[in-house]
Amino acid sequence: MFFRNCPILRRVSASDPVSSLGLAVATILVAAKVGGHLAVRLKQPSVLGELLAGIVLGALPWPFFETLRNDPGVDMLARIGVLVLLFEVGLETTVRDVMRVGVASARVALLGTVGTLAVGFGAASLAMPQSGMLVRGFVASAITATSIGISARVLKDAGVSRTKEAHTILSAAVLDDVLGLVVLAVISGLAVHAGGASAVTPGSVALLVGKTIGFLALAVVLGVKLSPLLFRMTARLRSEGALLATGLAFCFVFAWASDLIGLAPIVGAFTAGLVLEESHSARFVERGERSLSERMEPISSLLVPLFFVLMWMRADFRALGEPWALALLAALTAAAIVGKLACALGAPRGSDRLAIAFGMVPRGEVSLVFANLGLTMKVGGKPLLDAKQYSALVTVVVVTTLLTPVALRWRITSPPEGRASMPSFHS
Repeated sequence: MFFRNCPILRRVSASDPVSSLGLAVATILVAAKVGGHLAVRLKQPSVLGELLAGIVLGALPWPFFETLRNDPGVDMLARIGVLVLLFEVGLETTVRDVMRVGVASARVALLGTVGTLAVGFGAASLAMPQSGMLVRGFVASAITATSIGISARVLKDAGVSRTKEAHTILSAAVLDDVLGLVVLAVISGLAVHAGGASAVTPGSVALLVGKTIGFLALAVVLGVKLSPLLFRMTARLRSEGALLATGLAFCFVFAWASDLIGLAPIVGAFTAGLVLEESHSARFVERGERSLSERMEPISSLLVPLFFVLMWMRADFRALGEPWALALLAALTAAAIVGKLACALGAPRGSDRLAIAFGMVPRGEVSLVFANLGLTMKVGGKPLLDAKQYSALVTVVVVTTLLTPVALRWRITSPPEGRASMPSFHS
């Protein structure tokens, strides 16, 4: 009651919009960094702490926090943060990395994606039969993409990042990101069709798939050919920050082009990052400047936590108190795990198939982006996902993030005689 009645605290929401936005950003950033620090101390990914910080802020009774989750200024900054996040994810991978993915890693990625889609759709159909095909398909698609960062960290901490299993996991996760973004582009396009005048038909689905693949192919081809020339021209500029400005402009133009043809802007942002390589920064590094990846860090540190914290501030966990909502959460969590176990069928011979499957289980930024899109995308004038479905998806990300390190460490460190007769790290 004190927080609600204190006149000084009530004054915050009535102040100048710019200062209110600044206070909101400052509050979220501090909460995110404190939460991230605590998560790292507990040997968990920092993003998990940022998500949990959102729960704390969302639960505070101060009216300032009640309005923060729907503040248009914070929302817009968070949306830009999503573009920056996916651009950075793309920067960590190159077209060459995707092309170098071996046959076994490609099998792992494809089987995991298809298996999760199938099991996820079945789980969603059982848990929410009253929802339409589009919602069930969207929910199943949201849990397809693996978080490469979480698995990479666990493998590195365990000292097995150079093993055959680790190479397979990380290579498959690279392709898995691309497949997840293709699925996202198609399913979001279907939602746009369903929200408009045109009906969703097999022909419209085929058109969306073709348009998505065509955009990715054209963007990659043009990007690979034109980006070196663009960055060579930029290197002639002596103004401070020219490299960062060019990189961000490249990201935002690709995001705009993606949106222009009816795909999610993050597809373009990811593709822009995928096209760029360290060689684009070479001329700048030679003259003593930092690379594009290094220059992106301050921008990312400012904008990306806004997205992660806001994700859980918007989640209504009271909605999960209903029996069918808990059933949905349990079904999606099981589907997220069981679907990725199909990866084991594609693992190379002589490797620990179960460890590879465990390494593909964690969900991360792509699933969170999916959930956020489902909450903001309108179909028939209503959000595609309701509060229960949105909260269940966000919780699945946290559960799989917590389970993966435990399962991987168990599989990696347990003695061979204590397991089933399956090839392993210790074989």
